Amino acid sequence: MFSNFLYFIIALIIYTTSDLFETVKNFDNRFVFAGLMISVLFVLICHMAFKRLEKKASENPYGSIDHLINNYISHLSVLALVIFAVNIYGFKLNFLFSGIKLFDVIPTIEAIIFLGLFLLYLIIIWNAAHGVQKRYFSGKISKKNFIMSNVSFSLPALLPWFFLSIVADILGLLPWQPVRQLLKTPAGEIGYIALFLVAIAIFGPVLIKKLWNCKPLEPGLPRTRIERVCQKAGLKYSNILKWELFGGAMITAGVMGIIGRFRYILVTPALLNSLNDDEIDAVMMHEIGHVQKYHMVFYLLFFAGFITCNFVFFEPVMLLLYIFEPVYKLFEFISIEKNTAYPILISTTLIGSFILYFRFVFGFFMRNFERQADLHVYHFTPDASPLISTFYKIASFSRQSIEKPSWHHFSIGQRVRFLEKCQSIPGLIQAHHLRVKKLIIGYFVLVIILVGFGYSINFGMAKETFDNFIAENILFQHLDVDPEKSDLYAIVGDYYYNKKNYEKAINSYENVLKADPENVHALNNLSWLFATCPKEEYRNRKKALECAKRALEQKREAFVLDTYAEALFVNNDIRNAVIAAKEALNRSKDKKEYYKSQLQRFEKKLTP
Repeated sequence: MFSNFLYFIIALIIYTTSDLFETVKNFDNRFVFAGLMISVLFVLICHMAFKRLEKKASENPYGSIDHLINNYISHLSVLALVIFAVNIYGFKLNFLFSGIKLFDVIPTIEAIIFLGLFLLYLIIIWNAAHGVQKRYFSGKISKKNFIMSNVSFSLPALLPWFFLSIVADILGLLPWQPVRQLLKTPAGEIGYIALFLVAIAIFGPVLIKKLWNCKPLEPGLPRTRIERVCQKAGLKYSNILKWELFGGAMITAGVMGIIGRFRYILVTPALLNSLNDDEIDAVMMHEIGHVQKYHMVFYLLFFAGFITCNFVFFEPVMLLLYIFEPVYKLFEFISIEKNTAYPILISTTLIGSFILYFRFVFGFFMRNFERQADLHVYHFTPDASPLISTFYKIASFSRQSIEKPSWHHFSIGQRVRFLEKCQSIPGLIQAHHLRVKKLIIGYFVLVIILVGFGYSINFGMAKETFDNFIAENILFQHLDVDPEKSDLYAIVGDYYYNKKNYEKAINSYENVLKADPENVHALNNLSWLFATCPKEEYRNRKKALECAKRALEQKREAFVLDTYAEALFVNNDIRNAVIAAKEALNRSKDKKEYYKSQLQRFEKKLTP
């Protein structure tokens, strides 16, 4: 089930990266028919695959079919992602709605429609799988309930994106220019995302319990025992809910919420009906372990770490991908041009980094956190037998092998053996807790180092060296200026300027402006070169002021105002240079001393 979270996020990445590809001016309606045909083919594949499994299960009812079912669902879900990518990247179905004002104003609506297309593919899989999958539930479950349970369990993965996206659309409609400008800055983007992550982590459980249609567990012995265990552990929670996941036929429990007031304990009817009192207590101790070991807080921080690393490395990685010529030669071999190959590389890099991180890094911590939660039973009792017997019951009712692997859990066999080993060697309990603590510290140290390195490349000491490296490679490739990537080519001008080859720097900036006349980077740096070049023959006061004015029309920020002030100064307009320098100082967020020294320099010339 956790895999569905990953599938939806990957589908979201596929949709959002479609903007990187060349825009279609005239949509070909034949692509709609092609998309429909490939979807019909997918329906037939799913139907045939599970009919074959259903026949195999009938012939051998005691065989290990459940593992095959999960494999089929996984493989077909990956195929669904491929078909979805073909529809978006190949058939460009998302351009079907281009020009519709509602979708231009609120892009989230269009995104929901296409994510709904991917959801439809998953529903096709679940519909086909139900016939054989229902054999492995402890109770009866209708096809409708099976499909809706899968849908409702998967959708919370999109909640953070949905709220971030819809609020961003709303803010874009409001006439609050300062807020909109703030959200375009790195600090504004990070703050906005961080605020929403915290808000979703705190209040998300309230929405999820409604989405999952959870109801309070009725008064009785099971509720009383759960309340007693929570009271003994000192656990604060809002309510104990009946979790009728897949008709309540799954033997499972859960806890969600990092704040006691918005924390909910979830139990399925099958768990209450299948386990004895001691086993229910043991399951609750496990869930309490997740809370008291702060696993949900760490999951939030791990997610934030991934977003932060993506934020600081996105642009450098995109630049490196652009100059990675050996890959483009492979694309040329199959007749794919660089303008198409580059977006493909970006998309696959984003998707690949997401899969690797969550499948291996996040999954690694999930497995060890689950083991920590298992060990939490020893915090209350010296005997883990009830939890061990619970694991065996889960395996028995679901007809799964106790050695069945999972990317987010150790196998039941591994968990049982470790619990038994810890019971005979208690020192292993603290050893595991210490190991997890060291792993967490190591993770955050690594993230801090990576973020620091990424920040240095983007904004710090390593930026000039990195930009020069990119510029050199672009020069060696003898590429024409692409208007869509004009900032990339402006780096070439920076490279020549730093090498004091001012003639080539001017030519580079002017080439950028021929392709992109409003490029602020090129306009600003060209103006500064014309105004301050150490070699007198390259100075041009008139052009310096002209470029500075054009840059200022595009972006009224401190560094642009500083260049404008310098251009005014060299044109002997000292009074306006002082005014511009004051505004630059007021707008500046760093380099205050520099902007102050500039203002003082101009004011000295103003004083008679």
